Amino acid sequence: MNKSKFRTTEISNPEFESNNLRFITVKTLNLKGRGDICVFVPPGENLKDLPIVTLLHGVYGSAWIWAHKAGVHFTALKMMKQGIIKPMVLAMPSDGLWGDGSAYLPHNNKNFESWIVDDVNHAVIENIDCVSKKSDLFISGLSMGGYGALRLGAKYSEKYKAISGHSSITNKNQMHLFVEENEDNYNQENSIDEDVFEIMLQNKNSLPPIRFDCGKDDLLIEHNRELHQKLTSENIPHIYKEFEGKHEWSYWEEHIKDTLKYFNNY
Repeated sequence: MNKSKFRTTEISNPEFESNNLRFITVKTLNLKGRGDICVFVPPGENLKDLPIVTLLHGVYGSAWIWAHKAGVHFTALKMMKQGIIKPMVLAMPSDGLWGDGSAYLPHNNKNFESWIVDDVNHAVIENIDCVSKKSDLFISGLSMGGYGALRLGAKYSEKYKAISGHSSITNKNQMHLFVEENEDNYNQENSIDEDVFEIMLQNKNSLPPIRFDCGKDDLLIEHNRELHQKLTSENIPHIYKEFEGKHEWSYWEEHIKDTLKYFNNY
């Protein structure tokens, strides 16, 4: 057996699984402690090298929230049974549980960025039989998680086959809309690292396919429109959609379907 990347690992017993959800806890230097990942593992025999879709949550939440507030595992399984999407594994990590939200940035002596782009994939590949190092990687998220997905997907463009965001924060300077912690906690040495557009512009020639959407009554709608306009002005290919809705779970429950169908194309 290959040596684990992690000092300690715990994984739930499939005998006690419910609705194809599995839970992994690993100890990682990036968090200076433990991190949790909720994983949807589709049922079926002889499944191998399945795509891994990382779904990042927003402020206040944790690893459980995509499944238990949006029912994404039920949505994905239904779409698989209908033949709309091929089987895929959904990896739903905690953001690291710093304050109201880590923003998936390195700060306060913890690296919440590397936790997502490095540790999460390693933990899933080490512990889930139907995926491997050959698995294609995708990343999406909502709100703060949309910020994480768009930012990390662009910054680590060689890792991800496609990226998507829902109702996304587009710059670190919007975190104050949601968190009580001082926004200066999220400051990066280079301000480019704080802004989704600037990172996409910096990596313009190597970006994976990009899509993002936002509700017309969302408090972040103007920020998403601005991102769309800036990307368009720089001729950076992307798909941007607006739908009816607010910054709420009913919106994300519905439009995660668009992301899963989008990823299914790659």
